Amino acid sequence: MVVTEHKISELAQQLGECLKDQGLTLATAESCTGGWIAKAITDLPGSSEWFEGSVVCYSNALKQGLLDVPEEILDSFGAVSSETVKAMTEGIFANTSADVAVSVSGIAGPGGGSDEKPVGTVWLCWGKRDETAIAQSFCFEGGREAVRLQSVEKALRCVMDLLDCDK
Repeated sequence: MVVTEHKISELAQQLGECLKDQGLTLATAESCTGGWIAKAITDLPGSSEWFEGSVVCYSNALKQGLLDVPEEILDSFGAVSSETVKAMTEGIFANTSADVAVSVSGIAGPGGGSDEKPVGTVWLCWGKRDETAIAQSFCFEGGREAVRLQSVEKALRCVMDLLDCDK
C-alpha cells in the first residue's frame, strides 16, 4: 500500500478523536521525520486539545540537550537504535506532561546507510507515561520521502494500536 498525505491526515484525525475520547494528550520526539508527525497533527483544527507538542532533534547534540539522551547510548548504539528512541521517549515524558509519546529515528537516505543499518531502517518507540514503552525497528522501501511518509504513518498506527483506537 502506498502511503499518501491524505491517508496520514485521516489517521491523525482518527488518533485525535481517540485521544480526546480517552482524555489523553500526545507529544512526539522526531528525528528523521523532521516534525512531519507534528505537522500532520497540527494541520487539524482543535488538535491543541490533545496534542502537547513535539521536539525535532535531528542532531545527536540536540537529542542530548533537549531530550537528555545519554552520550553513552549514542556512542554505543548510534542514533538509529532501540536504546536511542527509548531514551527519546523518556526525555519527552520528562519534559512534557503528555500522557502518550512516540519517538522516531531512522535513515531516510539516500545516503547514510550501512550493511547493519541500510537506508530505510527506522526505529520507533511509543508508550504511555509510567508504563513500559515499546520500541520496534522497521525497514521501509523507496526514496527519502517514501521512507519518511511510511515512518509517519507507522508512528500514528502504533499509537492508535496502543490505545485500541480501532476497537
